[in-house]
Amino acid sequence: MAISFNEQFDQHGAWRRELALRLKLLAEWLKDHELLDAAVEERLRRLEARVRVDKVMVAFVGEFSRGKSELINAIFFAGYGRRIMPASAGRTTMCPTEMSYDVQVPPCLRLLPIESRLQPQALMEWRMAPEKWTRIDLNVHDPKQLSEALEKVAETRHVTQAEANALGFWQTETPEDNPTVNAQGLVEIPRWRHALINIAHPLLKQGLVILDTPGLNAIGAEPELTVSLIPQAHAVVFILGADTGVTKSDLAIWREHLVNESRDMSSRLVVLNKIDTLWDALSSPAQVQAQIERQQASTAEILGVPREQVIPISAQKGLVAKVTDDAALLKQSCLSTLEDALSQGIMGQRQKMLGAAIFSGIADLQAETGRVIHIRRRDLAEQLMELEGLQGKNSAVIKNMRSRISQEQAEFDLGGAKIHAVRSVHLKLLREVFSLLGPTALKKEMMELTKVLQQKGIKMGVRRAYGDTFEHLRKNLQQVQSISAEIQVMLAATFRQLNGEHGFSLLTPTEPSLVDYLHDLDLVERSHLQYLSLGNTLRLAQPEFADRLVRALSTRLRTVHEAALSDIELWSKAAAAQLDVQLRERRRNFSRRLEAIDRIQQASGGLGERIDEIEEQKDNLNQLNDKLSELTDYLITVTDPDRHVVAAADSFPDIELV
Repeated sequence: MAISFNEQFDQHGAWRRELALRLKLLAEWLKDHELLDAAVEERLRRLEARVRVDKVMVAFVGEFSRGKSELINAIFFAGYGRRIMPASAGRTTMCPTEMSYDVQVPPCLRLLPIESRLQPQALMEWRMAPEKWTRIDLNVHDPKQLSEALEKVAETRHVTQAEANALGFWQTETPEDNPTVNAQGLVEIPRWRHALINIAHPLLKQGLVILDTPGLNAIGAEPELTVSLIPQAHAVVFILGADTGVTKSDLAIWREHLVNESRDMSSRLVVLNKIDTLWDALSSPAQVQAQIERQQASTAEILGVPREQVIPISAQKGLVAKVTDDAALLKQSCLSTLEDALSQGIMGQRQKMLGAAIFSGIADLQAETGRVIHIRRRDLAEQLMELEGLQGKNSAVIKNMRSRISQEQAEFDLGGAKIHAVRSVHLKLLREVFSLLGPTALKKEMMELTKVLQQKGIKMGVRRAYGDTFEHLRKNLQQVQSISAEIQVMLAATFRQLNGEHGFSLLTPTEPSLVDYLHDLDLVERSHLQYLSLGNTLRLAQPEFADRLVRALSTRLRTVHEAALSDIELWSKAAAAQLDVQLRERRRNFSRRLEAIDRIQQASGGLGERIDEIEEQKDNLNQLNDKLSELTDYLITVTDPDRHVVAAADSFPDIELV
């Protein structure tokens, strides 16, 4: 039986919380048993943080008056018994609006004045300056106050055509897309540039982020919205009117902002809203259904998507049905079909991706920690063989044994200089990586692009400048991949030598692949190409807009670079930590062997006691290995991408860590 998006998200949240708890407890258990090296700790920390703070963004995109806000009310906020987002006649969301939950921020609505567009700062920078936003506290227990406060996102103001042009709402070259001029010669524009809503809605608390976008005119004027927020959404719901079908402006939004030949279009759902306008008392239900199906087929063909991704609904009737508990009307609204598509498609894919990351991370952790237990087991076996060889021997033999162990220790310590030299080369190469992908290098590239965009008049070479910038960025990533390969070869040779000379079991971690980040660069570049067309020539001539465009680009590229560096850092740390662990275990082994010899020399019964202790330690180590397998095997099992991922917390057995 299909479950709603809300129910599926509830289960997803419970699954994530349970996984996060188990990862945290696993880290504590490993620490208690001295199995938590720097790399394992970092891996677990990242996995736990990803599970706990994993966000799922659903963006609602469409022209004005397509029913975006009403659809959000119907899917997410019907439990309040009334409209929460402004969606009544003449009241619609005029600025991009994000709804999410941050426990550090009290329930509130924050509004960024539209005049901030005259400043060069990107939206991400404005987020860091909360004092620049107008803040309205929200009472989440009072639906009326909540609804009235959120009507602020529908506010507008009237400005001159010159002001509208400066703010990006008036284009001389495309007069048909401009807002209406009133009798006083003024233009109506949004009062706010961006809105952030922070409320403790159950779904938002679990990591859902809802993005409600305004129409084409507002979308095109806000670079960060189209090059950062919408492309990073896990699902995009594109809303059309069932009575109008795909209009010219609808098609412009779809082609310019939502279609990309390299993007997986399965994350795009097309909604034919307002099918209730087709319900006609003069037509039979079969005739109405046939009309809806024709519109569905036509829309799928025009947009180039599978027909099943075009879902006809009535958001308004669905909201009414939920509020009045009218099952028949809810079925007629077809809202449940959209909720099923969101829950089974989007949430299912998101959970698979998260599960795959945990599966891979725990499998690597299991291998790394298993090697430490293997080293300890091997060292105990060597100690046992050594001590058993001393049985029946006189004090001179035992003394000679101590001298030999001390000599081995001294020779081992001399080898530390070689290891230090390898580490120095390793760090030197890593510094090259960080210089290529660090903020200084990115800032330099953005400054070069800004120079071109700040040239006066029509910028004919801007497309070439963009191409050059991305070519440099791709070469940097390719150079980083080459350096990583060089480090990999060096580590492999060093590890082989140490394994042969000292009996280590070092295994070179898999070199990180930067192919996905090169692909990300391609996506970012394509998302910017829309701004380099002839239709945007005059807009690019405005220094403020060009500056905002580069800042939005810089924000997105910084995210790509930081993610790539994070992968390289974890890979490097895994190699260094592995070496540190085996060096530590070997030094500990020398200390224990010397301690055992000293105890045997001081007490006649010391040899037998020490052999018994080692046998007991071997048993404890076997139990430790069994427990590690039990804890990690279960996490691997429930996140195995080749099987159905567990979706509910009660699917986990009780946690028992000893």
